[in-house]
Order: sequence, then structure tokens, then C-alpha cells
Amino acid sequence: MWPQNRLARTILKSVSIILLIAGLIFGLFIWAVKLPTPKIASNKTPESYTRIQLGADHYKVDNCWLKKNKYGIWEMYLEGSPYERGLIYGVLAKELMEKQEVHFVAKIREIIPNAFFLQVLKGFVAWFNKDIYKYIQDENLEEIYGVSQSFSDKFNYIGPKYYRILNYHAAHDIGHALTDLNMVGCTSFAVNNSLSADSSLLIGRNFDFYMGDAFAEDKLIVFVNPDKGYKFASYAWAGLTGVVSGINEKGITVTLNASKSDIPYGAKEPISLLAREILQYASTIEEANAIAKKRDTFVSESLLIGSAQDNKAAIIEKSPTKMDLYSSASDYLVCANHYQGTAFIKDSVNLKNIADTDSKARFDRMNQLMVRSYPVDVQEAADILRNKEGVNDTFIGYGNSRSLNQLIAHHGIIFKPSERKLWISTPPYQLGAFICYDLKDVFSHPETFHSIDSLAIQADPFLTTDAYRRFEAFKVTKQKIYKYVMLGVPYKMSAKEEYAMVSNNRESYVTYLTLGEYYEKKKNYDKAIGYYQESLQHVVSSKNEITAIQAKIEACKKGKS
Repeated sequence: MWPQNRLARTILKSVSIILLIAGLIFGLFIWAVKLPTPKIASNKTPESYTRIQLGADHYKVDNCWLKKNKYGIWEMYLEGSPYERGLIYGVLAKELMEKQEVHFVAKIREIIPNAFFLQVLKGFVAWFNKDIYKYIQDENLEEIYGVSQSFSDKFNYIGPKYYRILNYHAAHDIGHALTDLNMVGCTSFAVNNSLSADSSLLIGRNFDFYMGDAFAEDKLIVFVNPDKGYKFASYAWAGLTGVVSGINEKGITVTLNASKSDIPYGAKEPISLLAREILQYASTIEEANAIAKKRDTFVSESLLIGSAQDNKAAIIEKSPTKMDLYSSASDYLVCANHYQGTAFIKDSVNLKNIADTDSKARFDRMNQLMVRSYPVDVQEAADILRNKEGVNDTFIGYGNSRSLNQLIAHHGIIFKPSERKLWISTPPYQLGAFICYDLKDVFSHPETFHSIDSLAIQADPFLTTDAYRRFEAFKVTKQKIYKYVMLGVPYKMSAKEEYAMVSNNRESYVTYLTLGEYYEKKKNYDKAIGYYQESLQHVVSSKNEITAIQAKIEACKKGKS
């Protein structure tokens, strides 16, 4: 019944109007962010295929297959048209994809534990990505749509399957554009001619994308024989059809290094899908550059391109507004997370990135190690990627982002483009053995190929040391503190644990910063200040980090008063 009181009627009418407007806005929002599915000529579905289990962790669908090798790395072979190739991918790897999504969502919940803010983030991402499909090539959309049909129903509350996988392809870009989550420091290099052991092009890189140890448990190398373009290999994780590290049959290699971005206003093509297009359709650096020029991306990124035909490497430096192709005048090339080409070198954002982050330190360290190693072979390339010291061989503790090996890498990878060979790291980080594949053998014998044991690079001896065991123990305590500080998970550190944490990673500023955060959360401001000040006595990763620690000290001083 409508109330008789005029004030009550006015309030109720106002509330009703507000609710109606809110409902209309929400309806328009949902309509606006609804992503259309691609037009598919095929009427096939996942049920059109039968997955046959050939053995433990070994599955086959038609001519395609998935298996886990003796190093614990998943290998996949795919062929066919985009949509049907995607369908088979999903049928083969459905459990792997679900596991990756479980870990990914869990990590997001760690970063943003508040349910309300998660909903805000969900709405923001939906709005931000509402036009993303317009910038992705039809072939990629069809393949992604095929893969999505085998996604888990567990996360339908987040969004429809196709919607989720498209957003996951843009997660790397959104993360480093808006919060610099992925500015943790990928570093890569290339040598050729006089500086390479056999004069041919040699490329190495660390991919320091970190979404937690669980996310990196199941690595996947995919060998793709598409119906159009060149055959290629890509190393990442299940569910990603884009490329972060890969090589094709023509000897083109692509690796990604994030750079500093201005905040974008809407999504365009995810950088991993641009890298995928280059890998599938380019045979020279010139062709790779032409493809990059045609595509709009929404983050700043460096794509290191190696080319067997050109016997050299170059860096495509791309931002949302401009692009450059940087080539070294020497027989070597180093890439960190800042730009080097003339189009960007004097940009204020790039100059600030060089001055305030750890990118320049890793760039300098890479150059130091390469000079000592010339001429570089694959063993020396692996040694460079595994190096844990800072500039001038300074031991800066473990886990410092000024070092090339921060003990967080999803993978390391080495390419010899002229021989169509690649070496991929096995866990943990880039410390396990680097195993070798020959693309010529892979695509000549797709049912029987395997990694070449005689060409494997042995695991880093560091894995057998007490220092490594102590670092792993340090990580356990650090993670407990992180969950307590960030998520409110109860944790009371004993004096024994505190002593062990310091002794296990004594030279790292991260140790004292973490303990400072623990005691600040406990409101023991004097002890927190002491640890924060101690962290500043060690080599801190960047100017930005120093400023952040100083701000924590000031916050603790205010907390005391």
C-alpha cells in the first residue's frame, strides 16, 4: 500500500526512481559489456571429439596429443583450423586449464581479499574490456572460443567461459598497465657473429611473471601446426593461446618484456596475441615489424625478435601511441624493461622508469656477464640467466629484483634460431635442467618426438646447496607474514622463526622489509621502524622501493604518537 504521509510518499518515490535508474544503468552496463561470440562455420562441439588415454598423463584426440614428460613438463601437439584446433586443445587440457584457473583466481583473492572490491574490480574489468574483441584477429577469437568451451563451470559466477578466457588473455596487460604488477623484471639478450660461440644467433631470456608458486607448477610447451602460417612452439601455461616465449619453423623467435605504461582508457589487442601473430606469420624482422605496425595494443612492451634469416635480433618497442624498431650496432643486444630506441629514449615516462625502477640495474648486470662470457654458448647463456648477484658481483641477498635471477621466474628459455632449436627450463624457476627440442624433428615426427637428452643443460648446482634450502625456508615464513599482513590470516611468529628468517636471507633488504611489515601490523611500531631502517642499510631494489620504505617509517612514527 502506498503511504498516506506526504514525506513518506516523497521519500519512497525518490527511492523508487533511484532504484529504477540504477536498474536501467545496470541493465545498460550488462548489455554494453556483453561480448559477442565469433561467427563459427563449424557445428562441432567438445562432444564431437573423444579423448583417448594412452598412459599415465598421456592423452590423444585425433592426431593431436598431450603428455607429461619425465621432467614434469607438459607437451602438446596441435594441428588444424582455428576453431577445431581450439576445441581439441580444450578437450585435451581441460583439467590443466581448470587447475590454472583455480590458482589464478586464488591469487587474485589474495591480492584483493575484500568481496566488495572484488566486485568493483570485476565491473571495472568488464567495462575496460568491453571492446577487446574488436582488436583481436578473427582467427584468434575462433581458437579462443573453441578452447573456452572446455573451461570449468566452477567459475561461471565470474563470467561466461568465453568472456573469462578473453579477460585472462588481457590480465598481463591490465596488471602492468594499471599497477605495474608485472614490472618485476624480465631480462633478455641476443648475441651473434663474433660474440656467439659458433657465430650463429643465440638468444636467452628470463620470464619473471609471478602469480604464485602454485600457478607455475604445470608448465606447458605447445607445438602448433596451423592450417595457415608457419609451424611454431610456445612455452607458457594451459589456457593461454597467446605467446610470451616462442620460435617458429622459419627461425623467428619472440619474447616479451614489459615496459612502463601510461594508464590506458580501454583494452585493445593483448600483447601476447600480437606476439602469437608474429610467430605464426613472420619469417623476417621486417615482416614482424610490419605486423606490429598494423595492430593497436594498450600497454608499452618490448618484443625481442630473433631471426635466422637475418642472423640478428632487434627489439620492437611499442606503446599505445607510437612504435620503434631498435637494433644494436654491435653483435649483442640486451633488453630489460626500459626503451632504447630514438622514438622513446627521451620520453619522460621512459627516463623516470630508468631512474626509479630496477630495470637499469638488470640491464647493466646483463652487460657485465655477457662481456665476461664472450663468445657465448648455450651453457654460458644458461649460467647468465641463473646469475643471482647484483651489479659488480655484489651479493644482494636472494629475491632482489636487481638481479637477473630473482628466484621467481616462470621460466627461462634459450634459442638457436638457425638450427630451429630451443632449450626450456624445468622447475624450480630457471634452476632445473634446460631441455632441448629440435623443431625440425618435432614437425617431421609429431607422434614420436621427444626432448634431446644429449643436448640438455644440467640443473644449477645451487639446487643442492644449503643456501637454496635456507632460501626456500625463508620463503615459507615470508608467505605466512604476507598472508597475515595482507589477508588477516592469523600468524604469531616465534622468536626462533624470526631469528631463522634473518639468518636464512641475511643480506636481502626484503627480509627486514617483511619483518617490518609484520611488526607494523602488530602495532609494535618501534620494532617495525628498526627493521625498516635496517632494510635501507642493504641494497634496495629501486628508488621507488626506497621511497615506499621511507613512507612506512613515517607512518609508524605517526602510529606511535
